[in-house]
Order: sequence, then structure tokens, then C-alpha cells
Amino acid sequence: MAGLVPFNRKKSDLLSTGFDDFHNMLDDFFSEGWPFKRSLAADTFKVDVREEEKEYIVEAEIPGVKKEDIQVSLDDGRLQISLNKEEKTEEKEKNYIHRERRYSSMKRCIHLDNADSQGVQANLEEGVLVVKVPKKETADKSVKIEIQ
Repeated sequence: MAGLVPFNRKKSDLLSTGFDDFHNMLDDFFSEGWPFKRSLAADTFKVDVREEEKEYIVEAEIPGVKKEDIQVSLDDGRLQISLNKEEKTEEKEKNYIHRERRYSSMKRCIHLDNADSQGVQANLEEGVLVVKVPKKETADKSVKIEIQ
């Protein structure tokens, strides 16, 4: 599924040196599979963070991952989303067994100012993990200063 998403980590419209296509060609040459294709397998998952009035909403795109393989924790305002995925393929043919394994591990940490660890909710649906983190109520400490 990750190969279906176009991703070009070497492309930068702001700082183009003219060698961008060369770097992408090298990335494609050393990537897995034929024909060459862009893959997110060596990259990490993408995360969007929104700040609402009473909570933070974090959305992480992790297609093809089961919820049992995902760990979410919040420690002192630091939200950590990590996953460990193991894939095994076993083919039996003639008198031997051919086995291939792939193990991938990814982690993202996001600092959320004044996050409340009580009432955090996480939901995984159609490859998108949505984590809602409530904000702590803070007193307004601003002081109006009169100009003389």
C-alpha cells in the first residue's frame, strides 16, 4: 500500500539545484522491487497536529497496521506514537521451506503544551490513527500594564 502513495523526499521547489532528478533516480535504483517505484517503507508515517480550543487532535497515517502493533503514550506533555510491525512469508515447495521476514519499527514524538493526561482517546479507522488529547485548564496570568 505504501508504494501507491507518490512521495519525493528529494524534491524541493524552493531550493532547486538541478540535480533533483539525479538524486531521485538513485533513490529509485536502490529501492526494492521492479519496476522502480517510490516507497514509504524506509520513511516514517505522516502526522498532522491540530490545536482546538479545548483539545489537541493528532492524526497519523499508518495504513496496513493493526491496532495491536501500535503503542500510544503521553508523558509530561510528550505524545509518543510508535509501531512495530512484523511480516512473515512462508512458502513450502518440494523438500524445502522458504521464509522471508520483514520487521519495521517507527516512532514519532510530539510535544503538546499544557496537555492533560486524563481523558486521552485514540481511535484507529481505515489506516488513520486519531488521538484526542484534552488541554489542562490554565488561569490567565497576563497582566494589563497601563501606559503612563
